Amino acid sequence: MHSKKPFYILVALLFIAGIAASVYRGIEHNVPFLPGEQVQSWAVDAKVSFQGTGEPAEVTFSLPNDPAFEILAENATSPGYGMSVTQTDSGRQVTWSTREAIGQQDLYYKVTLVPTGKNEIPAEQAPETPQAYNWSATEKAAAEQVMSEIWSRSATNLSFAQQLNKSFNATERSQNLELLLTSNSRPDLFIRMLNSKGIPAKKVSGLFLEDQRRRQQLSNYVEVYHQGQWIIFNPNDGTQGRPDNLLIWDRTAKSTLDVVGGVNSQVNFSMLQDTRSALATSIDMLKNKDALDFSLYQLPLEEQSLFKGILLIPIGVLMVVFLRVIIGIKTSGTFMPVLIALAFIQTTLLTGLIGFLLIVAFGLMIRSYLSDLNLLLISRISAVIIVVIGIIGLFTLLSYKFGLSEGLTITFFPMIILAWTIERMSILWEEEGAKEVMVQGGGSLFVATLAYLAMSATWVQHWVFNFLGIHLVILATVLLMGQYTGYKLLELRRFRPLAGE
Repeated sequence: MHSKKPFYILVALLFIAGIAASVYRGIEHNVPFLPGEQVQSWAVDAKVSFQGTGEPAEVTFSLPNDPAFEILAENATSPGYGMSVTQTDSGRQVTWSTREAIGQQDLYYKVTLVPTGKNEIPAEQAPETPQAYNWSATEKAAAEQVMSEIWSRSATNLSFAQQLNKSFNATERSQNLELLLTSNSRPDLFIRMLNSKGIPAKKVSGLFLEDQRRRQQLSNYVEVYHQGQWIIFNPNDGTQGRPDNLLIWDRTAKSTLDVVGGVNSQVNFSMLQDTRSALATSIDMLKNKDALDFSLYQLPLEEQSLFKGILLIPIGVLMVVFLRVIIGIKTSGTFMPVLIALAFIQTTLLTGLIGFLLIVAFGLMIRSYLSDLNLLLISRISAVIIVVIGIIGLFTLLSYKFGLSEGLTITFFPMIILAWTIERMSILWEEEGAKEVMVQGGGSLFVATLAYLAMSATWVQHWVFNFLGIHLVILATVLLMGQYTGYKLLELRRFRPLAGE
């Protein structure tokens, strides 16, 4: 007797691989697990303005660099300017250039952003220990006294930054701190004191995202390095952490906007919140990353539409196996109900049932006449196929004449399968009688209806197309049911008399 251990190992591997692939696609590629999910996106417009002096002009503008937001689409409008986007060690930037800029100049950068949920800012590598700030003679003693006092109340670099940030916004500040704040901005003084203690910190620019806001400016924040992460502080109000809807725009610790050949430069931001399909957003993000090697979305639309129908067949097959092997329902043909269910998806259930019954009924009547002619099997089947085509054509014309648009979809029925169904039912009628025809025909329609309900469910169609790993789970389930050799549920009726004793 062969061991079934390899079989169960195979089934377990299929289950694990299918579930793991589906979960990975949902988490890593942000594909929604349920259809119809929506995500919020932000459309941000940056307007760069300056006065041209009549000389060649070159404008360098830093682009958003925040792991909490994914860039879905971006473009720049710059009539009369050359434009290039470059990637530097500190981030991306766009450069506009022209041979002559006279008068008011307006350049636009537009970006669509989608939140990723990754609010932490990991450091790619540990930064170098910064050099201590060279304080002026009038500030040195005051700065050292302030840092010494706060250092004694801290235990780690992070707690030192927290206590320092708190002291900047205390109700009663020391005279030394007041002196330092008169000649230094809060973010600059915060960074200088941290660097003087060997703590990496840098200034970053952030933008508050508020729906339908215009002419917004960047705000200054400070990132402090601690245990592989950059922690955001706001010395202006004493808060720590990322505020809601904050977009970190520039993390270069340099000027966000540099203009050569112009004066009075400034940048203003406008923003608009929008709601879009989570699935469409995920597909666009994957296209931007060129990560569609194993996705059906890289196929042309015609082939995608074809596969959306083909990938529903395993669901119908699963229903047929369960209803025949476990429940014990008899059908006319093994997988004929699956093909009928596919036709129901095109015709709708009620129209499909009526059309199927009419075609089979008329086909059986004509088939009974053909049986009297004693034709060969091939000729008889061929004649039935031609008759089925004629019946479908007749019903379609009648539906069109009477304005019944639903009847036009009857052409989606598989004609060859219908012909074989009529042939099988006719032979079954002659051999087993009308009762068996009703049992198998009714069972076929019942299984086809349940398969249609499963295959037409929106979430099922979403899963089988977007999570291909689910087909491995279906395969494993079919293999398991294929090992079942017990009583079918409908066979238990034979033991009803025993239960009454």
